[in-house]
Amino acid sequence: MDLQLAGKIGLVTGASKGIGLEVVRVLQKEGVTVVTASRTVTPELAATGAVTLTGDLSGPDVPARIVAEALGVSGTLDILVNNVGGGDGTPVGAGFLDFTDGLWASTFELNVFAAVRATRAALPALLSSHGAVVNVSSDSARRPHTAPLPYGAAKAALNAVTKGLSEEFGPQGVRFNTVSPSSTRTALWEGEQSFGADLASTMNVTQQQLIETLPVQAGMLTGRFIEPREVATAIAYLVSPLASSVHGANWIVDAGVDKSS
Repeated sequence: MDLQLAGKIGLVTGASKGIGLEVVRVLQKEGVTVVTASRTVTPELAATGAVTLTGDLSGPDVPARIVAEALGVSGTLDILVNNVGGGDGTPVGAGFLDFTDGLWASTFELNVFAAVRATRAALPALLSSHGAVVNVSSDSARRPHTAPLPYGAAKAALNAVTKGLSEEFGPQGVRFNTVSPSSTRTALWEGEQSFGADLASTMNVTQQQLIETLPVQAGMLTGRFIEPREVATAIAYLVSPLASSVHGANWIVDAGVDKSS
């Protein structure tokens, strides 16, 4: 299917690996010129040939700098994918009383304010191009017991921000939507020093056993983790003209985990 994206200019944050890297690849396949932002440039990201910008997007001034540099390269912007996020530094099994003010603040900086600041900086260009924004959230926003509470709360806040931006700027020609994946096959689960490795250790199973059994235990009807490309494909559709009537939506990519009607 031709998503009618050829010739568009896109900025993808958190692009060095996982979902963000796959978004870069899928958009490029559709003819988008992609500028990326990440803390580091991995060999996999470098291999895409995308324009790479570096910076820690949780820093207050970094998102605006990244957007300015992206516009300096491209001159315009049609697509913004706010993918950067995560729950770094949260120990497995931690509860509410374990979460310091600093952890709450750093989690919101990365998962909410990075998107807010990047969007604010990019909006003049997006208004001019009648562009599209997708914010990458998580099903933890809807099921906060499945992740550290600061992370789930931050993603819920991101969902609300997306809905509010859609209401304000949709009539002006800029579309805002959210994609909320469940457990996705990324380094978060498969890395040697990762959340998945720590969780497997606390459960007294191997990491591979965890990866093989967790999807069924979580109610994923496919019996497997979601592949990053599946999420990236949904994002590519949402930023395309084919989704021109999709405004303020939260697309759930969870393999059927959510059983509500």
